[in-house]
Amino acid sequence: MTRDAALDQLRHIARERAFGRHVGSDRLIRAALDALIAGVESPSLAMPAGLLRNEEPEEPALFDQVLEELGLLFHPPADPRAAKWAMAYWIAGQIADGSLDPAAGTHLIWADVAYDLGYPAELEPLVHCAHNLDGWEKSWGVSFEELSREALEAGKQFLNERPTAES
Repeated sequence: MTRDAALDQLRHIARERAFGRHVGSDRLIRAALDALIAGVESPSLAMPAGLLRNEEPEEPALFDQVLEELGLLFHPPADPRAAKWAMAYWIAGQIADGSLDPAAGTHLIWADVAYDLGYPAELEPLVHCAHNLDGWEKSWGVSFEELSREALEAGKQFLNERPTAES
């Protein structure tokens, strides 16, 4: 793993945790170890990378300390609606860049974001894709792969229509 890939992994986990997704201690320890091996430098990085099984409860706090030292600690917007929109853009970005399966990503947007935002029109194409992928049957005459490509395109379109700071 390269240094940049290790930092990307840490950045991704920081966002997952900030958006309330569960990240197990085993994964936090592995990410810290990967970063250490890849040459990422942080005063506290060796601490979470070297934890024993009985020390795992200490992992989240140590991991946050490492993220803080690296400038990667992520705080979603304080406003709950703005945080849900930030989560939607983050998930859509993962769908668009191929790091998250379109079926899993659109389902997350449908279940964890759209509902809480009252199903806004901007998320409708992604929710539609989630419904199609979730209920897909061979008899529909369209392949699962085609529906996945539609979800990928919906994710990209959603990102392209994102309001800019100047708007």
